[in-house]
Formats: sequence, C-alpha cells, structure tokens
Amino acid sequence: MEEPRVAGVLCALLSALLPVVAVLCLSACRQPAGGASATPAGGPQDSAAPSGYGVEFLGPADCSSRGAVFREVSCGSEKAAAKVLARYTGAPSDGPACPPPTDFVLHISPGGPTASDGGPATPRGYACMRNLESPHPGDPGQGGGPLTVVGDCVHSFREGEVRETACDGSGDRPPEFEVGSAVARRALCPGTTDLYVQLGGDIPVGCAHRV
Repeated sequence: MEEPRVAGVLCALLSALLPVVAVLCLSACRQPAGGASATPAGGPQDSAAPSGYGVEFLGPADCSSRGAVFREVSCGSEKAAAKVLARYTGAPSDGPACPPPTDFVLHISPGGPTASDGGPATPRGYACMRNLESPHPGDPGQGGGPLTVVGDCVHSFREGEVRETACDGSGDRPPEFEVGSAVARRALCPGTTDLYVQLGGDIPVGCAHRV
C-alpha cells in the first residue's frame, strides 16, 4: 500500500525539477554561437587573431612583434617592435618600392607556417617595416635595409655588383664608395663620380665616389 505514496513523491520531485531544467536549457541556448571566449585587448597576444588590431593584417601604421613568428599587436603593447610604413599586395619584385626609411621587408603569406602568416583570407604581399627603436639599418650610411639610398656606402662584391656596408666601418666589410647623389641618368652625375649604383625608383642612378 506504500507504492502510491512513493510514486506521488517522485512525481512531485520531477514537477519541481522540470522548471529548473527548462531554465538551464534556456540559459545554454543564449550563449554566443560556437562558445568562443573573447580575449581582452591587453590579454595574451599569442591567443589573439593575427588581424585583431585592424581591418587588414599588418596594414599601414599597424605594429608587429618580432621572433620566430611575426604577430600583429597593438602599437601600445610592450611586445610591439616594428611599425608598417607601407603595405602592398604581390611580390616586392613586381610591386612598388618601399619608402626610404624601411628597415626590413616582411613577406606575408596567406596561410601556412610562415614568419608572417596572415590567415587564409589574407592575400600574399609584403609590408615595409621600420623598427620602433634603434638600430635603423635602413637609414643612410647604416649599412642595411632593403634599399640603397643617397648617403649609403657600398663595397665591391663581384664583377658588376656591390653590396651595402656601414659608412663608419663597423660592418663586415669596410666601405669603398659612398653614394653622394641620385639622378635620372648617368650623364647627370658629377665629373668626380667613380661608380654608378643602381637605386631604382624615379631617380634610379646613384653617383658614388671613392672613400
């Protein structure tokens, strides 16, 4: 005769629990799609999306970290090491030249384990970078950077080819020539010119003298 009473108690418990279950299900349905968690702007950059600080991955005026993998970070972050001066699509050999103050060129891949992986939606291209702090190898006479500019020094590398080196002699090779001016064609170089250096751009001829 106790069975009806036990059954009644179970029914009462289930009736009380059903609203709680319904509330829990409703709360779960209201969570963001995918259940992804958001990372604050000041949180760990390793977990952030590469393009989290701009519309374009490493677009103009964006900043990057340095290391085995280049990541886009806030320019106010302690990890920021270089800033984008210009950003172009395609290969450097096919596109515009970087601005003269460029310290190094960062090649950007649309995907894969590269030093600057921008994700599958990022077109292949290159970013012209300048260090936020010294040294600046792209500055005139410093012996580095992707461009040879007026004020740079070079040394002979092989027949018909020279390479840039520091004008103060601190590089691996001592300077032999210094680019004193740039002109549109060789005939416009001064008579004291000892070497013509190809610079590229609108004024592609560098007039260099021996040092």
